[in-house]
Amino acid sequence: MTRQIVFTPKAAKPPPTYSQAVKAAGLIFVSGTAPVDPETGAIKGATIQEQTRQCMVNIEAILEEAGSSLGKIVSVTVVLADEDDFAGMNEEWLKWFPADPPARQGAKLPARIPGLKVSIAAIAEA
Repeated sequence: MTRQIVFTPKAAKPPPTYSQAVKAAGLIFVSGTAPVDPETGAIKGATIQEQTRQCMVNIEAILEEAGSSLGKIVSVTVVLADEDDFAGMNEEWLKWFPADPPARQGAKLPARIPGLKVSIAAIAEA
């Protein structure tokens, strides 16, 4: 099986221990993507809606670099620091996927990074 590492400077730079995404077997596996501004390296947004938006902007850039798009996402995992942020995250989510949304799973974020409210991982068709 051929494996291709995907990287774009248009999305948050990952730590050296993992890739932004890996393209393999006709799919693109996007790592958990934080709401980090690729230009500043800082978390972008104070609200869950703003942070969700930045996660999606980063995922969109990664998928475009891999030759795919948000419309080809088949599954995501949304990880929230606070379960009470679900409604706000979902409000922003619906702007990105108003119809035929991908399968979605949720989880709780460990409280390790101050200010981080959300991380989103995705799997898309190549």
